[in-house]
Amino acid sequence: MNKQTLLKKFGKNVKIERIKKDLTREKLAEKMDVSVNYISSIESGKANMSLGKILELSKFLDTDIENLLNF
Repeated sequence: MNKQTLLKKFGKNVKIERIKKDLTREKLAEKMDVSVNYISSIESGKANMSLGKILELSKFLDTDIENLLNF
């Protein structure tokens, strides 16, 4: 699996979990203190997240980190 495929799968998982929690990109961005464009870039597989930010994201989405990293 190449990097681009990995980022797209991760982004899809983020979007699924965000929608399950009935959060808009705007609300999630506000909670994480990042821009809406950053959340959009993550969900579309165009941006990378550090492991620390992934852990933070899993807490804000109230989901296990494994759900985000399940490829």
